Amino acid sequence: MKIKRFFAAFLMLLTVVSLSAVPVAADDAVTPVPDPNIQAKAAVLIDAETGTMLYGKNEHNELYPASLTKIMTALLTLEAVDQGKLSLDQEITASASALNGLAADGSSAGIKVGETMTVENYLKCMLIVSANEACDVLAEAVSGSVSAFVDAMNAKAKELGCQNTHFVNPNGLHDSQHYTSAWDLYLITAEALKYPEFMSICDMGVAEIPASNLSETRRLHTTNYLLSNWRANGYLYSDAHGIKTGSTSEAGHCLVSSATKGSRTLISVVLGAERIVGADGVADVQSFSETKRLFLWGFENFSTKTVLSELDMLADVPVTLSKIDSVAVHPASAVDLILPNDVKPEELEQKLVLPENVKAPVTAGQELGSVELSHNGKVYVSVPLVALNSVEASKLLTFWDNVQQFFSRTIVKVVLVLLGVLIVIGVVWKLTLGRRRYRYGKPARRSRGYRGRRR
Repeated sequence: MKIKRFFAAFLMLLTVVSLSAVPVAADDAVTPVPDPNIQAKAAVLIDAETGTMLYGKNEHNELYPASLTKIMTALLTLEAVDQGKLSLDQEITASASALNGLAADGSSAGIKVGETMTVENYLKCMLIVSANEACDVLAEAVSGSVSAFVDAMNAKAKELGCQNTHFVNPNGLHDSQHYTSAWDLYLITAEALKYPEFMSICDMGVAEIPASNLSETRRLHTTNYLLSNWRANGYLYSDAHGIKTGSTSEAGHCLVSSATKGSRTLISVVLGAERIVGADGVADVQSFSETKRLFLWGFENFSTKTVLSELDMLADVPVTLSKIDSVAVHPASAVDLILPNDVKPEELEQKLVLPENVKAPVTAGQELGSVELSHNGKVYVSVPLVALNSVEASKLLTFWDNVQQFFSRTIVKVVLVLLGVLIVIGVVWKLTLGRRRYRYGKPARRSRGYRGRRR
């Protein structure tokens, strides 16, 4: 019996020891975010809500955009509609000047000189099948001429903060002086997305254009392989929405796209990708495959995290002219950031920008400074810091402060110096010139009597 108990105890001990020997992963162990190593000349991935760049590769390099140019053309057209210069249902007739000089092998919807369509249908031809002639027709409608429209394109790019962009035409046909960058294209796209009609058209896999005076009904199939497999198989991505394709031999294959998963929307720009043919003879247009891979990487490796709360008291700011020495400051609002999964909110570096002191009175909610959040040198956000409570000023301390400020003013100092100089001059004059004047100007002595010649 004792032997059985001994073996039972021995087996339990072995079990405990073996379990304790099994390595247990630390609770805070997080897999580092891998580099997606996107195969293209340049690329960016942006969180649409916050504008945070999740990925960037040569994002400011000047590159040829090809038909991605048409995003700017659409933006200016919709801006004109918003301003009442045009309407979506307004009919426009294609002129000979608009269709003149376009490359015969360029993207086209077969629009003819003298053909009449609505602004909306020209936009569909331009954004769905990348029709070059639709761009020039809209350019003339908006600005009166293509050259004037190009000037407006460059002015708008400058207004949006684009620093590496110069347009030569509204359609993106190659020109050595027609270039932009991945980042600038994001800025232009983000502005265009403010108009609901832009995305509603860009997101169409197929659309029908009613018959016109010179054409039967057109059925347009998108050039975006992420939205439709009508032109190519193997690229469909159910979370993708829009936006615009582009390709020339000089620009390579380019794509601006967006994707939504849950409450998050990402915007991507891929420039200068290649078309790779594998050993099996199957072609891979990498503007689509790399964009899809970039979206998957972004959704998998980044998440929204609350990094600051309104209840966080980050510092005390000294207060003068009051019986209370300091006032606490906190973020003006809670802050949520899109962060890599391997970065915890507490790992963010906080850089406080606060005055040495603040003069009373202070009101609750008054902005007193800011806090900048960063990680490994990347600044994520700068948040205003506001006073937690009000602080009243002391009347006596305020009075003396006003007196000191009055006498510290330059004009007052100058006046006081001049007065001092005048006083010194007056004293010197009194002590020197005044005495001399008194000495030389005193009356002569009177004669005691007449001392004439006696007779």
